[in-house]
Amino acid sequence: MFQVLLNNIDDFFKNEFKDRLAQKIAYQTESQKIGSNSAIDSYLDEVIAPELTSMGFTLQKVDNPIVEGRPLLIAERIEDAALPTVLCYGHGDVVWGDAENWRAGLSPWQLVEEEERWYGRGSADNKGQHAINLSALQQVYHARQQRLGFNCKILFEMGEEISSPGLAEIAQRYKEQLKADVFIASDGPRLNKQRPTLFLGSRGCVNFSLSIHARQQAYHSGNWGGLLTNPGTQLANAIASLVSASGAILVEGLKPPAISQTVRQILSDIEPAGQEGDPEVNHDWGEAGLTAAEKLFAWNSLEVLAYTTGNPQAPMNAIPARAQATCQLRFVVGTDYKNIAQYLRQHLDQHGFTMVDVEIGGMTPATRFDPADPLVNWTLDIMQQATNKVPALLPNLGGSLPNDIFSDILGLPTLWIPHSYPACGQHAVNEHMLKSIAYEGLHIMARLFWQLGEQGEQIINQHKQYQATTGKPKG
Repeated sequence: MFQVLLNNIDDFFKNEFKDRLAQKIAYQTESQKIGSNSAIDSYLDEVIAPELTSMGFTLQKVDNPIVEGRPLLIAERIEDAALPTVLCYGHGDVVWGDAENWRAGLSPWQLVEEEERWYGRGSADNKGQHAINLSALQQVYHARQQRLGFNCKILFEMGEEISSPGLAEIAQRYKEQLKADVFIASDGPRLNKQRPTLFLGSRGCVNFSLSIHARQQAYHSGNWGGLLTNPGTQLANAIASLVSASGAILVEGLKPPAISQTVRQILSDIEPAGQEGDPEVNHDWGEAGLTAAEKLFAWNSLEVLAYTTGNPQAPMNAIPARAQATCQLRFVVGTDYKNIAQYLRQHLDQHGFTMVDVEIGGMTPATRFDPADPLVNWTLDIMQQATNKVPALLPNLGGSLPNDIFSDILGLPTLWIPHSYPACGQHAVNEHMLKSIAYEGLHIMARLFWQLGEQGEQIINQHKQYQATTGKPKG
């Protein structure tokens, strides 16, 4: 039956997958856009629901408790209560289409094929990725004659691009219904287009604003220069006290713990960037003494995202009244992120910047599943068998995902297998999926789901024994 599965995958990819992806791309599911409710509802009802019901899943559409018009979908197929259960995830919403800025001949809402690329909004994030996973499930279901060999639950959301409002509340409310043994999903990019990748969590993220409101109005710089404080100058110096001229964090409370030997070993064969379409890396930027991989996947970074003072569009000969910067801290597991506001306040005050106001925005926790768990090597072995390539293992993604929902609230081991690559145009114009990665992804996921039916009970028991022996939490 396994050989039947492999043959079916090749036929499906050649004859059907492109059309299935094109159908998904055609729905304008921009979660940031007012007026997209109809397209978002239709995507779940007309695209996702038929695929799942054809495999015998029961569906429950759930209203979003935070944002109206961004529903969630819970699907489940229980074949036998004694079998292992996997929870999968995907999001059907996308960022702005930005149609006017796509290159001539391309549209965000129509799949266009050019050589190795399939263009369209969502082709990489996340429609193409969950299209691969659902297709792999379907091929296993058919090859096993209408069985998967394990229990499967799927949580679909339509608001990931607006920071997943309501996802945590739904996970908490339906915690028992979403109970599973392992979490498997796909989002984010591979390390590069050549190398299949497994990552075990994500860096956390917190945005914060720094501002100085010195006075009610600007004053002539000739009449008052040298007598009035300049908030733009003060804020620039305040930021310089937080992060060095070479990008190193200067606030101890914003740094992570020392990198463990386990993580250093994992990252020893990881080389980020250096691929076609990637920007040139500045090797002297960031924390000194770390490799590029350690900086990106095992350390924290503090970035200034925006800075304004005065009127940049029409500068006047005046001392500005106010200045503001939007900053961001990306952080790994072990960072005391809940006290970031306190660390910033103390540091600024100690350096004489009491006039700077600090406001903390949205926050996503960092997560990292134990890389020594038996589930990890089991997954890596399957990926290598499927592709004849040595996969990359990342302790966590450099970016952020709502992985804390699955690792912390639901308490699951989390395995992420991405099907895009860094230069895919995610969140930008000309977004695309590489056909070669889609083909590899389909083989990886089909083999993984197949082996869950063959070895699921055995590997889950090994995972549980490891957890009991080490006393480590699942997520």
